[in-house]
Amino acid sequence: MPPLALYVHLPWCLRKCPYCDFNSHEWREGGSLPQTQYLDALRADVEAALPLVWGRKIHSIFIGGGTPSLFSPDAIDRLLADVRALLPLEPACEITLEANPGTFERDRFRGFREAGVTRLSIGVQSFDDAKLRALGRVHDRAQAIAAVEEACQCFETFNLDLMYALPGQTLAECEADLRQALAFRPPHLSVYHLTLEPNTYFAKFPPAVPDEDLASEMLDRIVERTGEAGLVRYEVSAYARPGHACAHNLNYWRFGDYLGIGAGAHSKLSFPHRVVRQVRFREPARYMQAALAGQAVAQDEEVRREDLPFEFMLNALRLREGFELARFSERTGLPVTVIARALEEAERRGLIERDLQRVWPTDRGFDFLSDLQALFLPG
Repeated sequence: MPPLALYVHLPWCLRKCPYCDFNSHEWREGGSLPQTQYLDALRADVEAALPLVWGRKIHSIFIGGGTPSLFSPDAIDRLLADVRALLPLEPACEITLEANPGTFERDRFRGFREAGVTRLSIGVQSFDDAKLRALGRVHDRAQAIAAVEEACQCFETFNLDLMYALPGQTLAECEADLRQALAFRPPHLSVYHLTLEPNTYFAKFPPAVPDEDLASEMLDRIVERTGEAGLVRYEVSAYARPGHACAHNLNYWRFGDYLGIGAGAHSKLSFPHRVVRQVRFREPARYMQAALAGQAVAQDEEVRREDLPFEFMLNALRLREGFELARFSERTGLPVTVIARALEEAERRGLIERDLQRVWPTDRGFDFLSDLQALFLPG
């Protein structure tokens, strides 16, 4: 069986960002979050899922959102205690919590560390006040710097999220953001191109963003500067120092399994001769009601065998290391012959290189990743 990870979705945030298409919900009702009720629902969700994962150990936990750092350290402590009571964890289980500078309070990160979180992922996005306002972020440059400084003191490993190709951004402004981020010597850096996703505010009212040529120049500079700083680009959008790659995300990209709990969370679970995907109810109140009744799953379907090659490649080809041919068969249950023609075409186009054991994307393959992945769509 593939390694099994746990994803926990905490859906609330202070304000919905105009570019965000995640299942996040502004907390508008005043007062405190319904932490206790939601934690009760999460525990019930895990209990109902136990027959699907019985006996399997959890090798990583990722608490995402929303803004999970809106929950108190005590709430995160209870969440992790409930998980440990129900699921066996690997001894070196990586436990990541997403945090935003806008919810930062001094010593709050230390409280998360004491609760059992081993890795923080901080959604900085930019250190430029004007760009932060354009992105609808609730923090400013000073709060971002204070939050990262606190993370440096509390965590041996952490991640910074940055975005580029922002509204009105110049190459010099992109470099300034990157220079400030690298000044903290982060163990891990994630850098994402701003995309205008459907069903977002930016999709309805698109801002003026850099053209493709300028965005490409920005990415070239990011790759160059991170390399000079000792960070290795091990995935399309992820850069890390040796020993600090994100174990949880690596499991996704290697087509591992994950149990997703919380409002709108997705699961991918393997069984003999089949792979199943599940989705929980998205709306928090409905999710809590359904989970407490033992019925949190809104969709439950088996992945068609003909779709498995594309699903595998959507993940595996994001990695600089690519994938072992044996892993393709191990994780999908399919022979390598089903992807032979697509591999030949990808190699002819200069999108991959390969040997008898392994396949990996070239620099051109990274630049045209969607085209490379599309070669594996079912005919």
